[in-house]
Amino acid sequence: MDKRSAFFVSDSTGVTAETLGRSLLAHFDQIEFDTRVLRYIDSLERAEYAVNEINQVAAVSAYRPVVFETIIKPEIREKLAESNCFMVDVFSSYLAPLEQELQTESNFTVGRGHSVAHDAAYNSRINAVHYAIDNDDGRHASNYEKADVVLIGVSRSGKTPTSIYMALQYGLYVANYPLTDEDLNDMRLPRALQPYKSKLFGLNINAERLAAIRQERRPNSRYASLNCCEEEIRLAESLFARNRISSLNTTHLSIEEIAGRILAVSGITRRDQTEY
Repeated sequence: MDKRSAFFVSDSTGVTAETLGRSLLAHFDQIEFDTRVLRYIDSLERAEYAVNEINQVAAVSAYRPVVFETIIKPEIREKLAESNCFMVDVFSSYLAPLEQELQTESNFTVGRGHSVAHDAAYNSRINAVHYAIDNDDGRHASNYEKADVVLIGVSRSGKTPTSIYMALQYGLYVANYPLTDEDLNDMRLPRALQPYKSKLFGLNINAERLAAIRQERRPNSRYASLNCCEEEIRLAESLFARNRISSLNTTHLSIEEIAGRILAVSGITRRDQTEY
């Protein structure tokens, strides 16, 4: 089957449309999707632009595009529906049955968008993202008292993107610390981590994959060599085992899967307690 096109269309950032859309498309792994996000489609003029984008793709494709949309205003949804696509109205698909069960109208039905100006959950996530950035790559280790979890592992094992994702998605305070050659050769936890042993979670990765990632960063260096990667991974796994630190191999996992498994294994619960 030819590659299919999919659009995630939103009158805001597109996070909800893209997250739900990709989750649904993931169940069709026999099909390759070419995806794009159309954000801030919040006027009829912008909707016309989106329709043209979708129709241009449809005109050169064997199959019409699939469109996941989270548009609030009915007139904009109606304009979008004029495009040559299969459209999935994410909000109405889920909210209509909920409205019936809860016997009340949602904000979507009465035409009001979701405001984050005074949203405690939103502010919690933003603060968590700032924490993850400030405590990336071993910086400010003295601030780990506030951390919900501290990710440790060799360089390029997925610590930073996982930290940012868990902060943004769950409002968690996630720090990360890179294991250096000195740490690994000593086979002891770095002094900065020892007081927070109960918060540590190890990330590891297959040597071949790690070498490929490092090769893009520092081509033809010892840092990117397969031998170096194999040795670092072996020592890291030994360090995790010796200190009884839960760990996860990230090689074949998406960031979403890595974060979910960390939560499941560690028993950490999200701070904001609000799903979007």
